[in-house]
Amino acid sequence: MKIVNLDGYTTNPGDLSWKEIEKLGEYTVYERTSPDRIVERAKGAQILMVNKTVITKEILDALSPELKYIGLQSTGYNVVDCDYARQLGITVSNIPSYSTNAVAQLVFAFILEITNKVSMHSESVKNGDWCSCPDFCYWNAPLSELAGKTIGIIGFGAIGSKVAAIAEAFDMNVLAYAPHPKDKGTLKRINFTPLDQLLTESDIITCHCPLTDKTNRMINENAISSMKKTAIFINTSRGPVVDENALANALNSERIAAAGLDVLEFEPAHSSNPLLTAKNCYITPHIAWAAKETRERLIKILTENLKAFLNGYPQNVVN
Repeated sequence: MKIVNLDGYTTNPGDLSWKEIEKLGEYTVYERTSPDRIVERAKGAQILMVNKTVITKEILDALSPELKYIGLQSTGYNVVDCDYARQLGITVSNIPSYSTNAVAQLVFAFILEITNKVSMHSESVKNGDWCSCPDFCYWNAPLSELAGKTIGIIGFGAIGSKVAAIAEAFDMNVLAYAPHPKDKGTLKRINFTPLDQLLTESDIITCHCPLTDKTNRMINENAISSMKKTAIFINTSRGPVVDENALANALNSERIAAAGLDVLEFEPAHSSNPLLTAKNCYITPHIAWAAKETRERLIKILTENLKAFLNGYPQNVVN
């Protein structure tokens, strides 16, 4: 059985092992694959693994009838034409809930960086400012506590609920918006609200929703105009959820206080992206999922998905 991974580098740049997948067939891993080489590399494969490589209807036609299964190295599955794959009898499985803790951790890394200004003060100390200070302490910008603040969570799946639990540990109040009713579980300081109320009342707003027609550019000029001037906006979901020009304008005009972004509409980032030079905008290169433990979990589920398919009981099927 021929197994081809078209973009294995971000999942495993060399610090992890593919050995469990290698046991299942003739396994070839490419670090990354340009669109013009997809068919050439994947031709004849029964099993295909991708992360961000886009698999269109035309590519599926070129790879059938040999191709039987596509294993995504991601939770999102919009890179594959899943409906057409189903028509061709090709099963597509994703990796759900593998990065919940890691993404929630980055959300609070952004929040704490913005509220405690750790890097600003560390740089100041290294520049000698503390050595020459007449007092035992100083601060170069206002600092703020999270206790008593309100965090608004847009989307309340596994990651959203984890963020809510961490927020409660900080004694924060939690507002959440979800298009369908959700169980509060053991959370005690949470209220589900309409989106417009969440935008108006939250001190911190964090997105944890999938990219759909309804969420595309949901955070636009109108939504941002509803936020507090002191609001902090966080996005670790999908880049196109945000109208990037509107957010950059809001930051530069001090319409909102700050933003923390792990995703952009186009990745790698375009040098012309206005957020790269926007005021108080903290950007990381899509690393929320990249902790070693998180990627180990991804490869384990990727392998389990493939084994389940080969045993006739496919799991985590998205088509």
